[in-house]
Amino acid sequence: MLIIKTSEIHITSIVSYNIYPAKMGGQKGIACFYAAFSNLIPLTIVSTKNNDSPENLNASFLPIINNKKSRYFNPFLFFSIKHIIKKNLSTHLIIEHPYMGWLGILLKWFCKVKLIVHSHNIESLRFKSTGKWWWRILWTYEKNVHRNADLNFFITDDDKDYAVSHFGLKKEKCYTITYGFDFKIPPSLIEKKDSKNKLQTLYQIPVDHTILLFNGTLNYKPNLDAVNFIINKINPILIKNSDFKYKIIICGKGLPSDYKNLEEYPNIIHAGFVDDISLYFKGADIFINPVIDGGGIKTKLVEALGNDLFSISTSEGAIGVPEKITNKRLTIIKNNDWNFFAQSIIKADYKNNSINQDFFDYFYWGKIAEKAKNAINEITI
Repeated sequence: MLIIKTSEIHITSIVSYNIYPAKMGGQKGIACFYAAFSNLIPLTIVSTKNNDSPENLNASFLPIINNKKSRYFNPFLFFSIKHIIKKNLSTHLIIEHPYMGWLGILLKWFCKVKLIVHSHNIESLRFKSTGKWWWRILWTYEKNVHRNADLNFFITDDDKDYAVSHFGLKKEKCYTITYGFDFKIPPSLIEKKDSKNKLQTLYQIPVDHTILLFNGTLNYKPNLDAVNFIINKINPILIKNSDFKYKIIICGKGLPSDYKNLEEYPNIIHAGFVDDISLYFKGADIFINPVIDGGGIKTKLVEALGNDLFSISTSEGAIGVPEKITNKRLTIIKNNDWNFFAQSIIKADYKNNSINQDFFDYFYWGKIAEKAKNAINEITI
């Protein structure tokens, strides 16, 4: 069998929604991956018209797909992308998520390219957890898309193992290509101290208070549920401990209108959408992640730990983050054990230890892109 050399590979990727500018975790997961990946393999990204021009991308970017929901069923896309593949002599096609799977399979057949499905969740299970009745239909479709792929990338080992056992995939065709971040070392103590001072000034937080942080897209049910757990389960327990002085900052856009009174709850600060979330990751003392559904890796937890922010998470919220590489900077609590969650916040020894190099070796985008390149280079023809 002939192994395709990296120098002979050209990738065409279909990204069926807006990722530039990358503001939310899912957008960052794709944009940052391709920023690193495009330095290793020739790449053309085909995406939607509502994207800005990407920065730091060593690739061709073609925003030719319309923004309407009908794009997921538009047969004319086949001809447009087929032309791009043929023009670029592409050898491989990546689809982000399984939704464009029908198109990916057709292009695989007619263009003789290798199909790669880059999964960011087991999507059907994510929708099951949010109560969508049609999740079983999506499950069947998702399974068939993955089974037609030559290579499957999953965001966590748990997702990969699930797909192997439930979708009937071959292990050798499946790789964990996780979420990551761009920096190789944590912020300095000076950076962290300066950021905390800024938060204390901005929100008039006394210097003897512990700053707790939660962030996420707040109209997404798993994150909104987490907000409810904070205000109705965790905060009431913290309040009862009069010796523990604290403020909880909640960041993120999309908070429903009936939650606009968040600051009526004691010790809660609703910051809304913030332009520079890194200020909060660097300046807070503890990141709290009381998410109990939604599937996949929680990108906010990865970013928090990458900023050396001591983190406390439910077991569901910590999926995809190996505790052993966090140097005791991550405490994992059983789902729904809110008393233990709150007590762990009060007793947290967040000033000791620092995140170590093992964490950065695992989650650095450069390493992740290299792993993806090596997996692709092993596909035989």
